[in-house]
Amino acid sequence: MLLKKNRADKEAVERIFNGGKFINSPNLTFKFILTNQSSAPRISFVAPKGIAKSAVKRNLLRRRGYAVLKKYIAHFPLGLLGVFLFKKYQDDTTIIENEIKNILHKIN
Repeated sequence: MLLKKNRADKEAVERIFNGGKFINSPNLTFKFILTNQSSAPRISFVAPKGIAKSAVKRNLLRRRGYAVLKKYIAHFPLGLLGVFLFKKYQDDTTIIENEIKNILHKIN
C-alpha cells in the first residue's frame, strides 16, 4: 500500500475533478493538477461502481493499483495531485503497470 502522505485526500480529489487535466489509456484515466508546491506527489485510485458492483472487487482493483504505483511514485513530478480512474475491470497487474508507465512518460 502507498504511504498516506502520497495519497490524495477527499478535498484534493474534488479539486482535481473540478479543474484538472486528463490523460486517457485503454483501462485507466489519469486526472491531475500540477501545483507550485515542492511536496511529494499525491495520487489516488478510484474504482467506480459501474466497473465492479462488489466493493470487494473495487477494493482489490485499488490495492493492485497502489501496489504498482508504489514502484513508480518517485518518478512523478513534485507537487502533483492526481487520480487514476479505472475504466474497466482489469485482473492483470502487468497491464496496469504498463499503462501507469505510459501515462508517466506522457506527463514528463
